[in-house]
Amino acid sequence: MRLYDGGKAPNPRRVRIFLAEKGIEVPLEPVDMNQLGHKSEAIKRLNPLQRLPVLVLDDGTAVSESVAICRYFEELHPEPPLMGVDAQDKAVVEMWQRRIEMHLLLLIANVFRHAHPAMAEWEVPQIKEFSEANRPKVLASLEWLNEELADRPFMAGERYTIADITAMIALDFMKPSRIELPSHLVHLNRWYDSVKARPSADA
Repeated sequence: MRLYDGGKAPNPRRVRIFLAEKGIEVPLEPVDMNQLGHKSEAIKRLNPLQRLPVLVLDDGTAVSESVAICRYFEELHPEPPLMGVDAQDKAVVEMWQRRIEMHLLLLIANVFRHAHPAMAEWEVPQIKEFSEANRPKVLASLEWLNEELADRPFMAGERYTIADITAMIALDFMKPSRIELPSHLVHLNRWYDSVKARPSADA
């Protein structure tokens, strides 16, 4: 088993944090995304979309998409549960994971990919107007999440889950996207401080 890893990029970090929370060690194969290593023929053979991370199992099966990789390890190592414990809980965790992925992380990625000079060769065409159009949507999502966290400690309820991993990755991604977390969002800031204090946050 080997995990082709993309360093500081959001999706590779999601998997590494998930593994750290589980206490699972997987051999890493570093890929330099700054040098477009993910566009190599070797990665293309594993994932035709040329994106990271990619988990290659012992039988040669290649699993891409960060949440799919996390699901694989959740099934093998259900403790601690990061994707739910029963039908209802799993549905709620998945709901929040998807909401945060689609209504926060994706919006921040749009801001970054369509404005940052380093992404000019990646995002073709790079449309700066689209970047600016997504900024207010990010801020609206932050306001919404702040309200949601007024009466619970974590994104999906009383327990830390993959939804918190995705949300923390999203907020971390705001820095290179030049979006500030408003200080008046006290519940969201409290949550962010708590998840950033976890040892896994440095994975």
